[in-house]
Amino acid sequence: MERITVSMDEALARDFDRMAADRGYASRSEAIRDLLRREIESHQQGKDASVQCVASLSYVYNHHERNLSERIAGAQHDHHDLVVATMHVHLDHDNCLESVALKGASPAVRALADKLTAERGVRHGQLNLVAVNATERHYRFAPHRHAGHAHLVPKR
Repeated sequence: MERITVSMDEALARDFDRMAADRGYASRSEAIRDLLRREIESHQQGKDASVQCVASLSYVYNHHERNLSERIAGAQHDHHDLVVATMHVHLDHDNCLESVALKGASPAVRALADKLTAERGVRHGQLNLVAVNATERHYRFAPHRHAGHAHLVPKR
């Protein structure tokens, strides 16, 4: 393990310590490592169009917004190759929460997330994207009887 030193003003250090404690980190080091992993992953995904990912997209929307439910469903059907599953929750008379599990090429997943969260009436959109490596295809049964599947292993 390599040791590094970081200097910051006292107010930033206090805010960071509060955030780390609120999130349950045992030490500053653990919190900093998680932040760095997230930033490095985001940086790599933005540069490499071949990066594969799994992602969770969540957003709140007003289901009374004209044709919004149809537009959202249409976009998901148009990208059925990226959408793994959708969970729909009724929050109140007007608002719904949807969480969409996605997988595929990072740029395509990001583009779909941007499209969905940019729809008029969609609020509070958040994408959590994790870069993965696909393992070699393996077969549970005889290869000629089953197409096989690859496992998606998170990077780092």
